Amino acid sequence: MTVTTFDPNADAVTMTAAAVKHFERALAGKEDQLVRLSTKESGCSGFAYELDLVAEAQTTDVVLTPHEHVTLAVAADAIDILRGTEIDMVTEGVNTVVKFNNPNVVAECGCGESFSVN
Repeated sequence: MTVTTFDPNADAVTMTAAAVKHFERALAGKEDQLVRLSTKESGCSGFAYELDLVAEAQTTDVVLTPHEHVTLAVAADAIDILRGTEIDMVTEGVNTVVKFNNPNVVAECGCGESFSVN
């Protein structure tokens, strides 16, 4: 058994090579677009992730460059919830989906759409 604890100095958000490849394809041919990650209150557990391709970051976003061809803007109001999160692409059955490996999550709803943190 391993235990992950909150690290306030951890990188805000990282991406695996598989996620970088996915987002490079999604952004290909879209000049000046970037990936924006935020959270919203939702579902039975509290929060849900929101990923969007946008033309520019909001003024308060934290802008990261996980790869030279991928820019990631993280909503400022979600940084504490997302700190230390790794974005990955995984195959579940016949589907490939974006997976958030968030060390701050303490519970998820049964359908996997929402999560809660301390």
